[in-house]
Amino acid sequence: MRDAWRMIAAFILLCMAAFAAAQDYPNRPIRLVVPQPPGGPTDIVARLVAQKLSERLGQQVIVDNRPGAGSNIGTDIVAKAPKDGYTLVVGTVQHIVNPFLFSSLPFDAVKDFTPVTLMTKAHIVLVVNPELPVQSVKELIAYAKSKPGGISWASAGNGSTSHLALELFKVETGVPATHVPYKGTPPALNDLLGGRVEVMFDGVITSLPHIKAGKLRPVAVASLTRSPLLPDVPTMTEAGVAGFETVGLAAILAPSGTPPAIVDKVAREVAAILRMPDVRAQLEAMGLEIVASPPAEFAAYIDGESRKWGKLIKDAKVTVD
Repeated sequence: MRDAWRMIAAFILLCMAAFAAAQDYPNRPIRLVVPQPPGGPTDIVARLVAQKLSERLGQQVIVDNRPGAGSNIGTDIVAKAPKDGYTLVVGTVQHIVNPFLFSSLPFDAVKDFTPVTLMTKAHIVLVVNPELPVQSVKELIAYAKSKPGGISWASAGNGSTSHLALELFKVETGVPATHVPYKGTPPALNDLLGGRVEVMFDGVITSLPHIKAGKLRPVAVASLTRSPLLPDVPTMTEAGVAGFETVGLAAILAPSGTPPAIVDKVAREVAAILRMPDVRAQLEAMGLEIVASPPAEFAAYIDGESRKWGKLIKDAKVTVD
């Protein structure tokens, strides 16, 4: 009985200490690790939020770019960081799919992290070379099935969001396609523009200038809602592929074991930032959809997306090793 009381007392003291830490948080700079290079959409979102977060919390939020190994280098740094809320990571779709793409990782993407908030979703558009005689998803499928071997389909590389979107599209529609992986989006887009490949899933923001110039034709957006930058382009669901969604993500995660009060505080502050008119305007101009989900909702989203992409990657035998 005495041991039981000791355990209860220890638990109460632990809770009190965690509460006190949360009340005092933050009392020094916060490190926000971005596992991608500077200048990309994820980095832009991170820096915008970090600046506002510094102002609201009264402590500097430092963006630390640690790219490499498909986001695994920066993610691993945070997995092994102290569980005190002073080291956070900006996660993308890679955080969800990497456990299925790589034969081994130096961390557990689920057990080693606590979801904080899903900040934004980036709309992706299905674009074709304008020489292709198709105007809709239905016509694209029919055209591909009429060609021996199907059509050539570019992506930013094996396991990239554009590649996984293709694999999902093949499963949902039965479209025949030859995957042509590139080392990044720019060379893939260059060959699509030059007619050396025929189709590609790409971020709305990178394809938009070519769409406006008439050099690419948008067929559908791969999100559940239309992109405000392409309001006349239907969603996949509207185009006949019900429930189809492939989006880019920008989210915040903390090391597992970070006090819930700190996690909730960061989530609330980030949500308030994303609701600011100037922030919303900047993000929407980039073609981003603001989500600002609370921790529990983000955790449920990760679970659902892990099931979806895990099965697809396994069935399609997609690897990056």
